Amino acid sequence: MSLDTEVVPAADGTSVQGDLLEAAASPLAMSLQDFVAEFGDELLDSLNRANPPVYTGQARPHRQLVLASLKRKLFGAQAEVVHAVTELLADRGERAAIVNGEMGCGKTTVGIATAAVLHAEGYRRTLVLSPPHLVYKWRREIQETVAGAKVWVLNGPDTLVKLIKLREQLGVPVRGQEFFVLGRVRMRMGFHWKPVFNVRRTRHGDVGACPDCGQVITNLDGEPINPVELEAEDYRRRCSHCAAPLWTLMRPRSLSASDQSTAVFKALQRIPTIGEVTAQKLMKKFGDGFLASMLGDNIHEFINLMDANGELVFSDRQAHRMERAMANMEFGFGEGGYQPSEFVKRYLPQGTFDLLIADEAHEYKNGGSAQGQAMGVLAAKARKTLLLTGTLMGGYGDDLFHLLFRALPGRMIEDGYRPTKSGSMTSAAMAFMRDHGILKDIYSEST
Repeated sequence: MSLDTEVVPAADGTSVQGDLLEAAASPLAMSLQDFVAEFGDELLDSLNRANPPVYTGQARPHRQLVLASLKRKLFGAQAEVVHAVTELLADRGERAAIVNGEMGCGKTTVGIATAAVLHAEGYRRTLVLSPPHLVYKWRREIQETVAGAKVWVLNGPDTLVKLIKLREQLGVPVRGQEFFVLGRVRMRMGFHWKPVFNVRRTRHGDVGACPDCGQVITNLDGEPINPVELEAEDYRRRCSHCAAPLWTLMRPRSLSASDQSTAVFKALQRIPTIGEVTAQKLMKKFGDGFLASMLGDNIHEFINLMDANGELVFSDRQAHRMERAMANMEFGFGEGGYQPSEFVKRYLPQGTFDLLIADEAHEYKNGGSAQGQAMGVLAAKARKTLLLTGTLMGGYGDDLFHLLFRALPGRMIEDGYRPTKSGSMTSAAMAFMRDHGILKDIYSEST
C-alpha cells in the first residue's frame, strides 16, 4: 500500500502543507519545559501571593536547639520539613499536617523529630499508627533518635492491659517523652456481639421478635424478618417499639491446640519461600504457640528468626522477599478482645494523646474500611495529627476526600463538604470529586 502526499500550490505561489505533514512552527508555541524556564519565577511569585507559605525558611532558634539535641542528626531537608510542620501545627493552630515524601527520604525520622519538637512545647504523649510489620522498627527508630524516650508497643494480646494502666496513671507526672506504637490491625474498632431475639412461629414461617416486649422485628418496609436473616446481620439493632437492644456481648472464642496448629501451618504457607515441608520443620523446631505470637505481634522478629546456634533461619534473599510480601498480610489466631480504638474512644479523656502520627496514611483513605474509621476516631481524640505517606494521591479525587475529612473535619465542613442529617457522606464525597476531580454524568435513554 502506498501513500502519496501532494503539496498544492496556493494562489499566491506559496506552498500549502497537507494534513499528514508537520505544521509550521509558530512563534507563539513553546514546550512546557521552556514555558516554566521562562516564566517560572513569575508563576512562583503569583502562587505565593495567592497562597502565602506557612514557612519561609526562617527556623525558630528554640526548635533548632531541640533538633540539635537529638541522638540522630537530621539532614538539612529533613530539618526544614520539621520546622514547616511545627510552624503549621503549633504556630498557625492547624489541626493536621501531611508529609508526602518518596520512599527512603526519612519520613519516620521526620515524624519522630516533629514529636520531639512539639514535646518541648507541651505535647506530652504521641500515638503512632503503624503497619503491623513496622511496629518494632518504629520503637527502634524512636529509641535511637530521642534520648530517654519511653515506648509502649500496643500490638500484642496485652494491649488492653497497657491502655488500662495508662488510664490509671493519667494524673501521675511523667518524666521524659512517651510514645505509644499501635499496629493498625489491632486498631480496628468494635467488640464481640451477637444478635438476640425470640423466634415466633406464624402461618407464613418463623419470624424474629423482641425478647423484652414481644414486638415482631421488621425491616424498613414493615415486613417481618426471619431468624436466618437476623443472625446474618452485621449491625446492631434496637426494637422499634420499646428501643431495647437486640444484641448482647459475647465472649470471644479461643482456638484449641489443634485449631491453632492448623491455623499456624496455613499461615506459614502464605509467606513466600515457605512451603509445606519448611512449615512443618519450623513448627517442629519452634512450636505452634511461639510462631503464632510472632506472626500476630512481631513480624520483624519472625523474619530475623534464629536457631539454637544463633544462625539466621532465613537467608537475606528470603528475608527481603518475605518482608515485602508480609507488609500487606494480617495474621489472626482466634478472635481478639476489646479493640484498642474503642477503648481510647470510650474511656480515655479527650487529648490524652497530644499528637497522632499515622504512618502509611494512604491506607486509611477508604470510606467504609474499619481501619479508616478507627483512624478518624483516634484523630478526633488527639490534639494534632501528622500524616506520613509516599503515595497521597492515586489519581482520583476520592483518594483524598475521606482521608482529609478524618484529619481535617473542620476545614472540610468550612468548604461545604458536610454529612447529611442521617450521617451519610455520599453527597459530600460526590461534591468533592466534582470540585477537585473529574466526574462524568452519563445519561442513557431506553425506548
